[in-house]
Amino acid sequence: MEKKRILLVDDEPSLTRMIRLNLEATGKYEVCEENKGAEALETVRAFKPHLIFLDVMMPDMGGDEVAGQLKEDAGLKDIKFVFLTAIVTKDETGEGGSDISGHTFLAKPVKADELIGCIERFLGK
Repeated sequence: MEKKRILLVDDEPSLTRMIRLNLEATGKYEVCEENKGAEALETVRAFKPHLIFLDVMMPDMGGDEVAGQLKEDAGLKDIKFVFLTAIVTKDETGEGGSDISGHTFLAKPVKADELIGCIERFLGK
């Protein structure tokens, strides 16, 4: 079975490392970390992820800007992404996340089982 490729884009290396280790421990996912929003598109092109977890607020380029560039690129526009954010709370989104303007958001801190559930929802089991 081919492992699903998951890209984590967040400016907190400790967060992306923890998520990567948890996802890789399942044996189902190949995970790449990118800690600079401005370099996310280059990483997407090189890694070719099935799904991207994208932090909304990053100092160099916000997740909304990265998402906008993904949508404008014919070769990348079909890659699914989910926003990770501390702007909203779990009370506002619920454990399974929330859709805002047609985009899925997960509130930080996010648990491994929430991420896996989200991946399965987008990519199947």
